[in-house]
Amino acid sequence: QLQLVESGGGLVQPGGSARLSCAVSGFTSDYYVIGWFRQAPGKEREGVSCISSSGSSTNYADSVKGRFTISRDNAKKTVYLQMNSLEPEDTAIYYCAAQLGYYCSGYVAHMYDYWGQGTQVTVSS
Repeated sequence: QLQLVESGGGLVQPGGSARLSCAVSGFTSDYYVIGWFRQAPGKEREGVSCISSSGSSTNYADSVKGRFTISRDNAKKTVYLQMNSLEPEDTAIYYCAAQLGYYCSGYVAHMYDYWGQGTQVTVSS
């Protein structure tokens, strides 16, 4: 059973940076796509970024393009989300999710079979 654990959230000042990690366990293959989602209070869950199984292909939501960078280290079975120039609007619980496959197919939540527990990111002065 593939399991995901996020870490790296916390309180960040506007304009600051944070790096989230998603540690994958329980799955020996690298045949999975990882997506990052977030959900702010009172808002629907939205897709933020996703990365292909090899790490060669990435995708970003317009709201984070140019500020967030997704990467993965398959040797460490960890996916990262580097977040720069953070804004109060980025405040949310961030989740990583896994979908078996090679390439990102979008951010339809029910297409992702495995989810982490989430990590809170709060951007505030």
